[in-house]
Amino acid sequence: MRTLVTGGVRCGKSAHAEELLAGHREVTYLATGPQRDDADWAARVRAHQQRRPGSWRTVETSDAADALRVAEGPVLLDCVGTWLTAQLDELAAWDAPETAWVPELDRRVEDLVAAWSTSDGVAVTNEVGWGVVPEHRSGRIFADRLGLTNQRLAAASDRVVLVVAGQPLVVRDRGRAWQATPPR
Repeated sequence: MRTLVTGGVRCGKSAHAEELLAGHREVTYLATGPQRDDADWAARVRAHQQRRPGSWRTVETSDAADALRVAEGPVLLDCVGTWLTAQLDELAAWDAPETAWVPELDRRVEDLVAAWSTSDGVAVTNEVGWGVVPEHRSGRIFADRLGLTNQRLAAASDRVVLVVAGQPLVVRDRGRAWQATPPR
């Protein structure tokens, strides 16, 4: 079963994803976050590491598709947003015309979705498009591309959960969409 967990910054999505896999002794924790010389970032990474059981295996890579394909047992992919950032960095997308990088990014997203489609586990991502359209090109690129990537991963997931203020809300479970009013 594949679950996509989404939400805003510091909403509790990673902790919820870890709870979903808490019953598994062996989990591959796929960390896609970049290595930075930044004390705040290091503190975030440390907090994530300290919450994980010692029996979980951590793989740090920006090649999430390949890591998903070779992982045995359940995987926790955390996070799609940092994976996307690494891809955009590698493609020098921030300043290049879209024609120079979009086809390759689309191929990488397709590869990630294909690998996710055959995996078992939980993927964590961010919701970034609920505010105004970002003023700067880099913000627009990231929000647009993450929104499109999230849609693809959600379509390939059995379950989609939105976390708001630490509260998980099931958006879809096994293909049944939530409806505000009962069907007639």
